[in-house]
Formats: sequence, structure tokens, C-alpha cells
Amino acid sequence: MPPEMRLRNSATRRVETFKPLDPDHVRLYLCGPTVYDRAHLGNARNVILFDVLARLLRHDWPRVTYVRNVTDVDDKINARAAETGRSIADVTAETLDWFHEDMEALGNLPPDHEPRATDYIPQMIAMIEGLIASGHAYEAEGHVLFSVASFPDYGALSGRSVEDMIAGARVEVAPYKRDAMDFVLWKPSDAETPGWDSPWGRGRPGWHIECSAMSKALLGTSFDIHGGGNDLMFPHHENERAQSCCADPGAGFAQVWLHNEMLLVEGRKMSKSLGNFFTVRDLLDRGVPGEVIRFVFLSTHYSKPMDWTEEKAREAEATLRRWRAVPAEEGAQAPDEALLDALRDDLNTPGAIAVLHRLAKAGDGAALRASAALLGLLGPELGAWAEAGDDAAVEAVLAARAEARAAKDWARADALRDALTAAGVVVTDGKGKGWEAGPGFDPSKLAGLA
Repeated sequence: MPPEMRLRNSATRRVETFKPLDPDHVRLYLCGPTVYDRAHLGNARNVILFDVLARLLRHDWPRVTYVRNVTDVDDKINARAAETGRSIADVTAETLDWFHEDMEALGNLPPDHEPRATDYIPQMIAMIEGLIASGHAYEAEGHVLFSVASFPDYGALSGRSVEDMIAGARVEVAPYKRDAMDFVLWKPSDAETPGWDSPWGRGRPGWHIECSAMSKALLGTSFDIHGGGNDLMFPHHENERAQSCCADPGAGFAQVWLHNEMLLVEGRKMSKSLGNFFTVRDLLDRGVPGEVIRFVFLSTHYSKPMDWTEEKAREAEATLRRWRAVPAEEGAQAPDEALLDALRDDLNTPGAIAVLHRLAKAGDGAALRASAALLGLLGPELGAWAEAGDDAAVEAVLAARAEARAAKDWARADALRDALTAAGVVVTDGKGKGWEAGPGFDPSKLAGLA
């Protein structure tokens, strides 16, 4: 049997021992992007979390299937197409390409399946027909709605009463609803809106039914882990759970619900009005390496709010440069058991990073790299930012400074020292190679000085 692993289950509000339904096949589902705009920093957090989770599961279990869906039919997409004068197909194709580029730049591996909602419309229609037949849904004015009152356990995932949910949510008031909390499974489409033929007329699915149909098609009526940001717990995941449990009574749907906390920027909630709203591409285009972004995310446990700061990014860059400079012998190496133990303990990524610090300090480059790989760090595919010509640029200036000191040209020696400091170079005379990258390391500032 694989070693024990524990995960924080939102449904029980406890950290529990993970026991897959099928010991030979672990199955997980992550709510993926709605493809109408660039992924912002918050969108990236659960992708990184599930990437690490999938890497760990694949290390410990014989077979893992990871599904991350794409929502490509949604009113936000329709609005973006209308405001830009482009086709919906062009908007979704371009945005999905952006998402793939950005997630790859952060070191994430692709999921095993990436279903697009528009490819599963027949499955959604079949699920809705079943819910109507069993009395859990009803048709009204071209809409089909789920009857929340038909599922007594509604609210158990988010831990809220229906009254609390009505008070705290923007519930759509519509005359065709039997109850204010009832939510849309299918809605009519006009000539300008994407639509499919159905027993209820031409229309399109509601958001929640999409994930229920896709997860059932690819993972079955019961699977192991379902995840997303905690902003999805209500209403999206609450509604998913309700309709799936009613569509397949007794199956149980997801066994573990894994939700990550939200993102702050410099201690404040990310907001366009505050001017601190960043997409992943914004940071990449500013020259922040994807590996640095990933390191900062992993430095905070997923169950805690994560604060993105410029200082954390500088410290992460300096750490990664030091780690990449640790020599490693050729040959296969297993991850350090202490790092595996940290990850198996509710994906304790800060604890895992502490193990990497220890390995780097001990100079064990082979174990450092093998262990970091489980976090998606220090791989060659992310390393170009830290390697191309940096050592040569620094060492040329250090040599020029040594020559100036030998010639007693103190003014030039001091100027070169100041330039090294400004470029984030920490001189460590007599230790190792004589210098290391510090916070804000930027060897381009040394161009033309030697």
C-alpha cells in the first residue's frame, strides 16, 4: 500500500486520511477556466495546487486520471465577443491558447483530459432529462431549473442554511422560478446567442450542469477529489453536488472537496479599482520568471490566504538562483523522504520548501533537483531565465574589479563594487565561486562595465 496521505476535506471541515475509491486508480477533477480573458494570479493558484497534487499522487499510486475542464459556453464569453466584434469561436480559441501558454510558463503539466463544455451538450441534456423525470427539476418558460427544495442536503458542502445563502448571495429573481434559490440548468438562446436543440427548445446549458456532466463522462458518478478556489464553493460546487447526487442517487459524487484560499496583493484584495490586479501574463511580461511566480505561490499553504509581494518575488528569485547553482551529479535520484512526508501531510508545500533549503545548504544537488521536481521547480524547462550568461557577466565585472584593486585604482574598484551591489550581486569572498545572486539580481545592469 502507498504511504498514508492526508487532505483537508471542505465537506467535513477536517484533515482526513485519503482513501481512494479504487486503490488502483485515483481520479480528480478541477474546475478550469472560462475562456474569455487572460488568467489572473488567483486563477493560477488552484492550477499550481492540483499540479503538485497530481505529481504526488503519480509518485505514490499506480494510476491517476486528472481532468480539468474548459468552460467555452458562457454569458461572459458572449459579452466579450459582442464588445470586440469577434466570433465566439475566435475568442475562446485565442483565450484557451493564452491559458495554456501561461500555465506552462508556471511549470504546470497538462491534465490527462481537458474537456470543453461544448463537446458534452448531449450528456448535459440527458442529465437534465433525468432530473426532470425524477422530480428534481422542472421546465418553465423555456428554462429548466433545479428544485433546491427537492434535495434536503443542499447547503451541507458550504455549511450554510438556505436562508443564509439567500441573504448573502445575488439570487436571480425570476417569475418562472418556484423558489428563489432554484438555479438554471438550461436557458433559451436567441438568434445571436450560441444554442443547441433540446426537448425544451433551442438553448444552452447553465454553468453548473456543465461540470457535472463532464466529470461523470470522464470519471464516473463517484470519484476521489474535486477542487477549485473557495469562491466556487457556493454556489457553483454546492449546485454541482446537488444535481449530481440527485442524478445518480447513492453514488456520492466527489469524496474529497479541496478548496484553496484567495489571493492578496501587497496585503490587499486584488482589485482593478485598487490598481493591483495582475494577470499571469502581466508579471511574465514584466520579466518575473514563471518559476519565481510558482515558488511564491508554493511558499504559502493552500488553505491560507496568499499575499503576493514584490519582496517575496525578489527573495524567491535569489533562492532559486542559489539552488540552480548547486552542482548535481548525473544519474537518477529519488525525492527526499522528508519532502514526500511534508506533501503527504495536506500538501504542506512550505514544509517541502524547507526541506529543499536543507538539501541546498548540504550541497546535495542531485537530491535537491529530484525533490524539487515534485513541486515543479528546478527543471530544465524553466531554467533559461537563471542561466543564460549570468555567471559570465558577473565574473567579468569581478575580474575587472580585481584588476582595478591590483592597480590601486580605488575609484574604479569602488564604482564596480557599487555596480555589483546595484545588480543584486552578493560578493562572498573566499566562499564557493565568490558571489551569489541576491534579491533583485539583474546581471543586465552589468553590461559594458568590464
